[in-house]
Amino acid sequence: MEKTMEALKEKLKSTGFKITPQRRAIIEVLLENENSHMSSEEIYDKVRVSCPEIGLATVYRTMQLLDEINGISKLNLDDGCIRYEINVEGDDSHHHHHLICKECGNIIEVREDLLDAIEERVENTYNFRIKNHDLKFYGTCVDCLEKEK
Repeated sequence: MEKTMEALKEKLKSTGFKITPQRRAIIEVLLENENSHMSSEEIYDKVRVSCPEIGLATVYRTMQLLDEINGISKLNLDDGCIRYEINVEGDDSHHHHHLICKECGNIIEVREDLLDAIEERVENTYNFRIKNHDLKFYGTCVDCLEKEK
């Protein structure tokens, strides 16, 4: 967690921004809830515990800034809000895929990049350089399947 914090601090510094106490608190919440895929409002609710004076607008601005410096990734799960996750791997790294349970909303991360061969074929066939992709599978998680039985 500290290594990721340092990487984000370096990204902010290299783009001319400082790590304010509010930004640090937001990043800490993101790191502590790494697999939660939280919205800005959910981040705000958690940050207020350690930083009660923070405003929702500060969270929105910080998330926008972290997105601009590629410190986070946006995730649209077609549920009406944008969700975020930490991204310190760099601009050219591919993100993982997501399995989304339509019953309970659980999000399962698939860490392997399953589309390398398809990307190479598309790039060669269409003379097109792919920078990234987004893949989501919708279905029913194992817990919900067990409940159905």
